[in-house]
Amino acid sequence: MFPLRDSVFCKTAPVVVLAIIALNSAVFLYEQTLGPIEMRALLAEYALIPARHFDPRWSSGMGLDAGDYKSFLTCMFLHSGWFHFILNMWTLWIFGCAMEDRLGHVRFVVFFLLCGLAASIAHTMLYPQSAVPVVGASGAVAGVISAYAFTYPAARLTVLVPLFCIIPLFVEIPAVFFAIFWFLMQIMQGWLELYAPELGGGVAWWAHLGGFFSGIILLWLLAPARLEPEPTGDL
Repeated sequence: MFPLRDSVFCKTAPVVVLAIIALNSAVFLYEQTLGPIEMRALLAEYALIPARHFDPRWSSGMGLDAGDYKSFLTCMFLHSGWFHFILNMWTLWIFGCAMEDRLGHVRFVVFFLLCGLAASIAHTMLYPQSAVPVVGASGAVAGVISAYAFTYPAARLTVLVPLFCIIPLFVEIPAVFFAIFWFLMQIMQGWLELYAPELGGGVAWWAHLGGFFSGIILLWLLAPARLEPEPTGDL
């Protein structure tokens, strides 16, 4: 289920969302210029690797500082491939504009970074010995999705559903339904990965869920007086 557009009218320009997309784009294009050795060095320094902080012998052997925690944030500005990058940036654009309008520019920056940080912490707590680099803004974007659905549950989303994986089906659904479907998919994939890691697809599903829950909590903390839904425009 791929979101294409929403019905929420935004009164302010989404300058922060555009800046985040621009920064991620610049970093991703830089990644494309790197060879395998340079890319491994970049990931070692800026991707989230839980073993770096929970396995001193491993981090020492790799020449990494176990006390350097910047990767908990920098990992969200790296992506593993074109599909990963485009999916995250497009989803941020669909849901982020309305949330930046609701929270304001500065609070949205704080909101986005804290959702990403919560996602990194959730993944690290579940997989403290993992030496697999984790990258992507998915956790932060998950927080934006949950906050959007909580703020605008009745907003209409046009989504693309690939019927039988080949037939494009365009349907209109409430935002809350999209968020529930997304959440259930992450839960299902997350539990599957716990019991059969080889079926997890290399995706940090529990990081997504950490970002999702943090989005609702942070919405209450950053905008407690502005949770009532506002009227939305027609598609």
